[in-house]
Amino acid sequence: MAGLLAPPYGVMETGCSGDSMPDKENISNNSFVSVSKHQNKKSYIESPAKSPLKCISQVPSEKILRAGKILRNAILSGAPHMIRDRKYHLKTYRQCCVGTELVDWQMQQSSCIHSRIQAVGSWQVLLEEGVLNHVDQELSFQDKYLFYRFLDDEQEDAHPPGEAERKESQEELQDTLLLLSQIGPDAHMRMILRKHPSERTADDLEIIYEELLHIKALSHLSTTVKRELAGVLIFESHAKAGTVLFNQGEEGTSWYIILKGSVNVVIYGKGVVCTLHEGDDFGKLALVNDAPRAASIVLREDNCHFLTVDKEDFNRILRDVEANTVRLKEHGQDVLVLEKSLGSSRTSSHGASSSHYKYKVMSGTPEKILEHLLEMMRLDSPFTESDSALDDFVLTHCVFIPNSQLCPALMAHYHAEALQGSEQEKRDYTLNNKRRVIRLVMQWAAVHGDHLQEEDSSVAFLEEFVTAVSNDVKAVPALRDQLAELQRSLEGNTDDARVSKKKHKVLLRQFSMGDEKLQKRQPIKSKDEILLKVYCCDHTYTTIRVPVGASVREAVGAVADKLGSAEDLLLVSLGSSGEKVIFKPNDVSVFSTLTINGRLFACRRDQLDSLTPLPEQEGSSTGPLASFELMSSKDVAYHMTSYDWELFHCVHELELLYHTFGRQTLKKTTVNLDLFLRRFNEIQFWVITEMCLCSQLSKRVQLLKKFIKIAAHCKEYRNLNAFFAVVMGLSNPAVCRLSQTWESHLFSQKLPSKFKRFYGEFENLMDPSRNHKAYRLTVAKLEPPIIPFMPLLIKDMTFTHEGNRTFIDYLVNFEKMRMIANTLKIVRYCRSHAFSPDSTQAIKNHPEVRTYVRQFKVIDNQRTLSQLSHGLEPRRS
Repeated sequence: MAGLLAPPYGVMETGCSGDSMPDKENISNNSFVSVSKHQNKKSYIESPAKSPLKCISQVPSEKILRAGKILRNAILSGAPHMIRDRKYHLKTYRQCCVGTELVDWQMQQSSCIHSRIQAVGSWQVLLEEGVLNHVDQELSFQDKYLFYRFLDDEQEDAHPPGEAERKESQEELQDTLLLLSQIGPDAHMRMILRKHPSERTADDLEIIYEELLHIKALSHLSTTVKRELAGVLIFESHAKAGTVLFNQGEEGTSWYIILKGSVNVVIYGKGVVCTLHEGDDFGKLALVNDAPRAASIVLREDNCHFLTVDKEDFNRILRDVEANTVRLKEHGQDVLVLEKSLGSSRTSSHGASSSHYKYKVMSGTPEKILEHLLEMMRLDSPFTESDSALDDFVLTHCVFIPNSQLCPALMAHYHAEALQGSEQEKRDYTLNNKRRVIRLVMQWAAVHGDHLQEEDSSVAFLEEFVTAVSNDVKAVPALRDQLAELQRSLEGNTDDARVSKKKHKVLLRQFSMGDEKLQKRQPIKSKDEILLKVYCCDHTYTTIRVPVGASVREAVGAVADKLGSAEDLLLVSLGSSGEKVIFKPNDVSVFSTLTINGRLFACRRDQLDSLTPLPEQEGSSTGPLASFELMSSKDVAYHMTSYDWELFHCVHELELLYHTFGRQTLKKTTVNLDLFLRRFNEIQFWVITEMCLCSQLSKRVQLLKKFIKIAAHCKEYRNLNAFFAVVMGLSNPAVCRLSQTWESHLFSQKLPSKFKRFYGEFENLMDPSRNHKAYRLTVAKLEPPIIPFMPLLIKDMTFTHEGNRTFIDYLVNFEKMRMIANTLKIVRYCRSHAFSPDSTQAIKNHPEVRTYVRQFKVIDNQRTLSQLSHGLEPRRS
C-alpha cells in the first residue's frame, strides 16, 4: 500500500528548461554571481542587460503544444468573442484573450479546477512553454485584465477551426484540462519562486510555506524559520548532466535544496563519495563555518531544479532565530527553550498602541514544559482556543512523559503553594493553580478516554484526584463548580473501569472472519480477549484464548501449553502468496497486523521452509455474485460508508501516535487502527478480484461502470478512504492492463462521457504530486463528518517523525510534538460531527447489501490476480 504513495516533497514537473531566462524582476547581483560563476555551467539566470525571451522553455513539448491547440479551438467553437482584436492606449493587439476571462472560462469548463489560483497554474504551463504568450512578453500569467495570445494566433493567416477540429477539441477538452490541472500547481510554484522576494504577496508566501512543510531537508526547522525561508528562497534550474554547481575550495555563497533530480558529491582524490536526491540539501556547512566548499557538486542528470538561499539571507535568519530565542537554565543547563514572536497590539487607556510578545515552547524538559504551560493557561476562554500548546501536550505526552510519571507531577502541581506574597496573594495563587490543574486533568481524561481504563494506576490517580478536590471544596468553595464538572466527566471512566475488570469482551474467531462483523462495531480494548486459531506445519490448528494486547511470548506460551510442547516455537505470519514474517517475542497484538488472507503459524525454526498457505487463503474463486450485479451502486456505497464509519469511529486518535512511535516502545496496542487500514486493502483487493474473476467481456464492462459509480457515491458520502481504495483497485496493473475492457465499444456506448470524466477527475484527485496537493485542497473544502484517506495521514505522521528528532540535547523537541498533534487533530476534525445516515438509503435497509459489504471475499495474492488478468486478455504479441 505504501508503494502507491509518491515522495511528499519537491516540485515534480519538468516545464522549465535550464537554458531559459526568468522574469527580469527575479535577477539580482547575488543570484547572478553565485549561479553564473563557471563557464561550464549553464543556467536560466542571465545578465539583466540581455533582452527577455518570449518563453521559459525554448521548444514546446508535443503534449503542451497539443493542449494549447485544443483549448484555442474549444474557445473559438464555444466562445469566439474571447479571442479578438483589442485596443489599449490607442494601440491594437491582434487576436488576444484577457487573463481573467481565460480563468473564468476554465472554471466553467472543468470541475477538477477548484480555485482561480489552480486555473492560473494551468495557464502558466502554456505560458512557460510559449504556447500562450503575453503581448509584452511577461513570463507570469496573471488573473488580471492583461492580454495573452495563443501561439497559433501569432501568425497573420491564422484560421478558425474546421468542423473536424471542433469535434476533436470537444472530445479531448476534458482530458486536456485534466492534464493541465495536474501539472499546473508546479508551474504556479515556479512562477512564484521566480518573483523577486520583495514582490511576493502574502498568498505567495503561504503557498511556498506549505510546500516547504514537505521537504525532507527542512523538516527539522521551526515554523518561524520555514516562514522566513519562504520569503527569500530562489528557484534555480540547470539543464545538463555534468554541470558543476561549485568546486571544492571555493567560497560558499548559497545553500541548495534539491527539488528535482540528483547530484554527485565529489572530493579531490576520492571521486564521487555520495549522491544526493530530491529533498536533500547541500552547501550549508560552508555558510555556517564561513569556510571554503568541502566538495564539488556535479549534476548527475539533466533538468535539475533547486531552491537556493543566499549567504546573507541565511546568516540573517540564523541571527534572527537566536535573537528571538529565550533560554531558561538551571545548574548551567537549558531546561526550557522559548521562541519570542510579536503578538497582537494592545491599546492602552491613553489610546496609545503597544505591542506585546508571545512565547512559544520549542523544547524543554517534560517537567518544565508542563510547568510553563500551566502558568500560561488562560482560565477565561475555552481550552483549545487559548491553550493549543496544552492540547498538543495532552495529545503527545506519552512519547516523553508516560502517565506513570505525569500523574504524580499533576498531583504535585495541584498541591503546590506560593512561597511568598501577602496572604491574599497566596490564596489567589493557590485557587488559580488548582483551577488550572483541574482543567488540565479534565482535558487529559477526555482525550485519553477508554485508554485510561487499561491502566490501573491512571484510574487510581483519577479517584485520588477527585477526592483531593472534594476535600478542598470545604476550604475553597470557589472550586465547587469545577468539582461537579470534574465528577461528571470522570464518572464514566471510573465506572467503565470497574466493569471492565469484571468482564472482558471475547472476540470470536479472527477479526477478518465471522458473523460478528454484522454487529455494530465497538472499540476493541487491549484487555479484551480473542479466540485465535494458530496453525501447525501440517495445517492442523489449536485455538488459544489470549488478551488482545498479549505479546508474542504470551501467545507462544499458550500454544505450547495446548500442544504439550516444550520446544522453542516461533510465531509466524504466512500470507496467501507464501511470504513469511517472523514475530519478535516482545511484539504485541500481532494478529491485527495480518494481511487480509494471512494466518498465524507456530513452528520450530527448522520447519520454516516447510510452511505452506492453507487452501482457504487463496480467497474467492467464483466471479461476481448475481446478487451484487443487481445491487444499486448507491446502496453499496452507502452501506460501505456506514461500515467504514463504524470502523473509523472505533479508532482512537492516539492510535496513530502509537503506530508511528512504535507500539512496543509505548507499550500500547493499535488494533482498531490496524483493522481500519486492513479495510482499505480489503476494498482495493475486492475491486481487483471481482474484475479479474469476471470472464465475460460485456459483464466486465458493466462491472467497471459499476465500480466507477460506487467510487463517485463514496466521494459524495465523503468516504474518501473507500473512494481511494476503489480507484486504486481500478488502477492496479491487473485491471488497468485490460485494454479490451477499457477500450471496448461497449464501454464507449454504455458508459456515458460523464462517467469517463468522473474517472479522469478521480485520477486527478489521487495525483500524488506536491504531496497529494489535489486531495488536500478537496478535503479542505469538506465539512465533517469525513472518512479521510488514512494511509496518507499515516504517511504524514511518519514523515514528521523520521524527519525530526524527538529529543534535542536531551530536551523534548516540542516543535515536533506540535506537528504530530496537528495531524492528530485532523482525525478529531473529521469526526467532530457524527455520521448521520442518508434517510432515503436508511429507510430501504437492504440487509443483503449490508451483509455483502461487511464480508468481502477477496484474492490478495497479486501474482494470482495477474495470472487471472492475463487469462482474460492475453498479452498482445
